[in-house]
Formats: sequence, C-alpha cells, structure tokens
Amino acid sequence: MSKNRVSSASADAAPLIHDVTQSMAGFIEDFNGFRDDIKAKLKLTEERVIMLDRKTQIAARPQLSATNDAGAPHQKAFMAYLRSGEDDGLRGLQLDGKSLSSAVNSDGGYLVDPVTSETVTSVLQATASIRSIAAVVTVEATSYDVLVDHTDVGAGWATETDPTAETGTPVIDRITIPLHELSALPKASQRLLDDSAFDIESWLAGRIADKFSRAEAAAFLNGDGIDKPTGILTHGVVENDSWSWGNIGYVATGSDGDIGGGDAIVDLVYALGAEYRANGVFVMNSKTSGQVRKLKDGDGRFLWSDGLAAGEPARLMGYPVLVAEDMPGVASDSFSIAFGDFSAGYTIAERPDLRVLRDPFSAKPHVLFYATKRVGGDVSDFAAIKLLKFGLT
Repeated sequence: MSKNRVSSASADAAPLIHDVTQSMAGFIEDFNGFRDDIKAKLKLTEERVIMLDRKTQIAARPQLSATNDAGAPHQKAFMAYLRSGEDDGLRGLQLDGKSLSSAVNSDGGYLVDPVTSETVTSVLQATASIRSIAAVVTVEATSYDVLVDHTDVGAGWATETDPTAETGTPVIDRITIPLHELSALPKASQRLLDDSAFDIESWLAGRIADKFSRAEAAAFLNGDGIDKPTGILTHGVVENDSWSWGNIGYVATGSDGDIGGGDAIVDLVYALGAEYRANGVFVMNSKTSGQVRKLKDGDGRFLWSDGLAAGEPARLMGYPVLVAEDMPGVASDSFSIAFGDFSAGYTIAERPDLRVLRDPFSAKPHVLFYATKRVGGDVSDFAAIKLLKFGLT
C-alpha cells in the first residue's frame, strides 16, 4: 500500500520538476542575451568616445576639463603685455567690440580685458560719488545730447459747438555733454611684475579705480567743464521762488553759516517738485552730516535714522543720504546740502573702452601704466535738484 503511494507522488512531481527546469533554462538564456546586449552597447559607447577624442585633438579644440583650462586667450595676452610688454598675443587676437577683449589703439595703447574693465566699473559704481545715483549712459561718440522738454503742452476746455483755439506747444532744449579724457598713472617695479605670484591685474584695476573714482567724484560736483565734466555746483544758483531754467534753485536756512533747525530741511524737501520727490536723495559731506544728524523734530525725535541693514544708506526724513566728501562744508552762504532726483537731474556719459599704455622707460626701474577713459557729465534737468544755502537769504 505504501509503495503505491510513493510511486503515485513521484509521478505527480515529475511534471513540476520538468517545468522548473525549463523555466530556469529560459531565464539563463534571457540573462545571457541581456549581458551580451549590454557588452555590445558599452563597446559602441567606447568607440564613440575614442572617435570624439581624436576629433578634438585634430581640431586643436580646448579641453573640456577644468584642470586643463589654460585661461581666456585675451586675458593671457593682456597679462603678458602688462608683465613684459609682449604684445604679439594682443595683435593676433580678433577685435571683440562687445566684450572689449583686446584691440590695438593708434597710440599704442590696448583695451583692457573684460575682467579688469568690469572690476573698475563696479568699484566706480560703489564709491561715494553721485555716479551711484545719477543716470549713466554709454556712448560711442565724442558727446552725448540730452533732449529735455521742460514746458507743458497747452490744454483747454472745449464745448460741443465752439471752435477749438490753438494751444501752446512744448519747447525742447538740447543739452550737449562732451566727453573728456580721464587718466591714471600707477607704477610698479619690474621685479614685482616678474613675480608670477603677484596678481597684477587686480592690482592695476584697484589703482585705476581709486584714481578715477576720486577724480570723477570731484568733477561731478565742482568741475568747471574745461577738460573735465561740468559739476552741479558750478551752475548758476537762484532763490527757489525766482527759479528759472538753466539755474539751480536754493532754499536758505535763515541763519548765517548754520543750519538753524529742522525746518530748513523740510523747506528743502518741499522745494522740489512732487514728480521728483519719490526718488529724492540728500547729498552732503561727513562734517555736514554730523550736524544734520543732531536735528530733532518738535516731539524730540531725530530726523536722521541709520540704515537698518548692512549696506543700506542712512535716511533723513525718510530719504536716502549719500555722503560725498567733495560737497562743501558748512560755512557762511555755503551750499552744503543738495537734494533731488539725480537720476533725472544729472547725466554721466562715458565710452565703454578703458585703455592701458605700458611705459617701461620714463620711471626706471619702475614701469608706468598710463590708463585712460573718456567720460563727461552735466546737469540734464535743472528742476530736479535743489540746494540748501547756509545763509540769511
């Protein structure tokens, strides 16, 4: 009886074992096929990579790896020019007007590489100069014309049947801002230039920016327009109630050589037209700001408030304050505080090119770097700026 049962069980298991064996064989066959397919794809990918490497070497293209990056060609050529006066690399480059990569000037100077030029520009924008609040335009000419409409178009009420009378037409003024040459002349020893660890590009950019920023800041406020920009304070000034185009209006403090009190600041703010007050900025030097920050209103609160975050300007009556050391100090009848919308009131025009000429002969054993750029500036809207006069009338 038991032998029959064992024989019956073996007979029942035989088909199952056969099915499992067939399934395993199929799985192994599929797996081997998958493995062969992967090997074929890897081999094809490897062949393509080898082909691309060969094409890169034949065309002499730059390596994609950052470790093999030799630097921008114009930057290497400019650095070689600064260190040794070798200009072959610069002469062999194509002129790129947008990035100012490099170019040979007729006077032997060279346009600086983009990194140095952008560094100089960023420092100029960040300095305590009205450049940071004025309108700055880039031109490719020797001057820049500003067209100003400072009159209103006439208007009137009309009825259905009455004829319409002719109204007044606006008058357009043109202000021409000539560009002047601004220069800097830093120098370094040849031994220092030969030191490969010396970052000559950053050093040169810093020296140029420092010189340019100080020269510009003074000219934009006090320049006489002769071989330099025309400053705000060199234009005619008149009492604000008698203001006319071509002059800058002022408000008197009522106290000779003294600010008198907070009322003078209030009068200055509201002497400016409402269309300009939204973008109003105070401009004064450090000594004047030291006096102004002591002013209080009728309730004993200070009119001056420091910036709440790092980098924010101080505020006077809610308006930003730019501390510009070239503004005159407080004295009898001095115009020590300016207030206005300088983005509308003052325009700076400049060419985008910054040139450097290397001179190893004039100051041996030092090497001079004569850097030049062209810039101009003038008042473009006389209604947008008002002055505070520290005087009786």
